[in-house]
Amino acid sequence: MFHGPGGGWWGMMRADENARPQLTKDLMGRVAAYARPYAFNIALTLGAILVASLLGLIPPLLYRDLLDHALPQKDFARLNWLALGMIVVPLLDGLIGVGQRWLTARIGEGIIADLRQALYAHIQRMSLRFFTNTKTGELMSRLNNDVVGAQRAVTNTLVSIITSAIQVAATLAIMLSLDWRLTLLALVILPLFILPSRRVARLLREVINQQLDLNARMNAQMNETLNVSGALLVKLFGRQRDEVARFSERANRVRDIGVRQAMIGRWFFMLLGLASALGTAIVWWVGGALVLQGAFTIGTIVAFAAYLMQLYGPIAALVNARVDFATSMVSFERVFQMLDLPVEIADRANAIALTRARGAIRFEGVSFSYIETTDDGRPQTVDPSTPLRSVQDDSGQRSAVSGRTGNDVFLPVLVPTRRYALRDVNFEIAPGQLAALVGPSGAGKTTVTYLIPRLYDPTEGRVLIDDRDLRDISLDSLARQIGMVTQETYLFHDTIRANLLYAQLDATQDEIERAARAANIHDFIARLPQGYDTIVGERGYRLSGGEKQRVAIARVILKDPRILVLDEATSNLDSESEALIQAALKPLMRGRTSVVIAHRLSTILAADVILVIDEGQVVERGTHAELLARDGLYARLYHTQYSGQGTVDSGQ
Repeated sequence: MFHGPGGGWWGMMRADENARPQLTKDLMGRVAAYARPYAFNIALTLGAILVASLLGLIPPLLYRDLLDHALPQKDFARLNWLALGMIVVPLLDGLIGVGQRWLTARIGEGIIADLRQALYAHIQRMSLRFFTNTKTGELMSRLNNDVVGAQRAVTNTLVSIITSAIQVAATLAIMLSLDWRLTLLALVILPLFILPSRRVARLLREVINQQLDLNARMNAQMNETLNVSGALLVKLFGRQRDEVARFSERANRVRDIGVRQAMIGRWFFMLLGLASALGTAIVWWVGGALVLQGAFTIGTIVAFAAYLMQLYGPIAALVNARVDFATSMVSFERVFQMLDLPVEIADRANAIALTRARGAIRFEGVSFSYIETTDDGRPQTVDPSTPLRSVQDDSGQRSAVSGRTGNDVFLPVLVPTRRYALRDVNFEIAPGQLAALVGPSGAGKTTVTYLIPRLYDPTEGRVLIDDRDLRDISLDSLARQIGMVTQETYLFHDTIRANLLYAQLDATQDEIERAARAANIHDFIARLPQGYDTIVGERGYRLSGGEKQRVAIARVILKDPRILVLDEATSNLDSESEALIQAALKPLMRGRTSVVIAHRLSTILAADVILVIDEGQVVERGTHAELLARDGLYARLYHTQYSGQGTVDSGQ
C-alpha cells in the first residue's frame, strides 16, 4: 500500500505519460471499437477512395494518347474526346471527393461526440476527491483538444493511409506495365523516405504530448482566473499584472512548442521533397536517354513522369501518415488514460434501492484519511477542513501543492497537518432527530457530513442508514434520500426556476412556489422583473449571499429528502437575511433526520443530540445542559463562541 503524494491517480498518469508509447494491439482494438458504429459509412468511404484512386490513373493515359496519337495523326475527333475526358474525370473526382468529405465528417464528428460523452459520463462517476485534485481547465482540455486529436487519427490520418496505399498499388501496376526498368529505378530512393520518418515520429510524439500538457495548463489558468470568483480575487489583491505575466509565460511556452513542432514538420517535408526531386531527375534522365534511343515514345515518358509524381506523392503521404498516426494516437492514449481511471465510489453488483428511508444514521468505528490509500488501492487526498501547510508550485506562486512538475492532469495532494481526518468515530442518530456537530475549525465536522451522502467511503469502519451499509445502497437511491445545503451555495448560470427544478425535474409551478414560500424567498422572486425566469448569473453572483442560501434551501425543500445535511452559513450575513434563513430552516428540518454543523446557539439548543468533535474524534455527546454540566470542551466552546448569541429562536 502506497502512502503520500506520489501515488494514486496522479502517479499513474505520470508513469503513463512518461512511458514510451506503443501502438499495441489493445490500443488499436479500443480505437477500432469507437469506429465500429460507423462501419457502413467507413465502407462507403473506402469505396469512394478506391473509385477516386482509379480515376486518378486516367489523366496520364489521356496525355500519352494525345502526344502519341491525336497530335501526330491530326485526329480532331480523338482530340475532342480526349479534351472532354480531361474535363469529365476531374468533375467526377471532385463530386466523389465531396461525398467522401461528407462521410468522413459524419464519422469524425460522431467519434468526437462519442468520446466526449464517454469521457463526460466517466468523469461524472468520479468521486469528490477526484475533483478536489483536478484542475477544471485541464479536464476541459481533455474533453476538447485531446478528443479532437483522437478524431483526426481516424478521419484524417487513417483515410490518408488507405488512400495513399491504394494509389501506390494502382500506380505501381500501371508503371510496371509501361516499363519495369524505370519503375525499379524509381523505387531505389524509397529508403530516403522511410529512414527519416522513424526519427521524426519519435520527436513529434514527444512534442505533441508536451504541447497538449502545456495547453492544458494554460487552459487551467484561464478557467481559474476568468470566472467570477477568480476574477474577483485577482482584482481584490491587485494581481492582474502577476496573472498576465504568468499567463504570458505559459502562452509563450505553448508558442515555442508549436514553433518546434512546425519546424520538425517543415524539415521532414523538405527531406521528402528532395527525395522526390532526386527520383524524378533520375527517371527523366534515364527515360530521356531511352527516348533518344527510340526505345520510348515521348507520350510514354510524359505519362510515366506523371505517374511518378502520383507515386512519390502517396509514398510521401504514407510515410508522413505513419508519423501523423503515431503522434495522433497520443490523443487516444490520453483519452483512454482518463477513461481507465478507477471509479472509487461505485455501486456494488447487488446494490439495493433505498425507497423511503426512516432516517436512522450510525457510524461504526469510522476512520478516514485523505492522504492514504485503502486496501484495494484507492487513493486518498485532503480534507478541505483540515489545516494545510502550503508549498510553492512550479511557478513559485499561490499554491498549496507539492510533488509535481506541472505536466500531469492531476494535481498532487495538499499536505495536511493531521494524518486522519476521523479516527474511530462511533455515534447513532435516531430517525427524525436533529444532531448538531460542534467543534473547533479543522476538527473533522465537514468530513462527517461528506461521509453520510457517500461522497467518500470510510478508510475503516462503516456508515449505515436504516441499518444498511451505504456501500450496499445504490448511489441514485441514496442521493434521493439525502438533501445537503453547503456553506458555499452553488447556482448554475440559469434561471431561478431551472435551479430549483434541479431538485425535481417534474415539479409543477405550485410545488416550486410552495418550496420558495417555505424558504422565505418567494416574495423576493415575485418582485423581480422576470420572476422565476430571472437569470442568476455565474455561480448565482447576481443574488446576495442570503438570497442564494434561501434559493438553495428552497431547492432542498422541493427535493423533500428524508435526511438533511447542512452547514449553516449565516455567520457572514446581515441580521435580516440571517433571520429569514433561520426561519426557512424550521420547515426544512421538521420531520426529517438532520445533521447540522452548528454555527448558531439556537440550533444547538434545539438539537436532540450534540456531537462534539475534536481532532477527528467524538469527544463528547449529549444535550446542551448535559454538556455544560460536564465542563469539558463543549463548555469552553460555548463560553467563547456561543454564549454571546443569546437564546433567540431556540425552538429551531
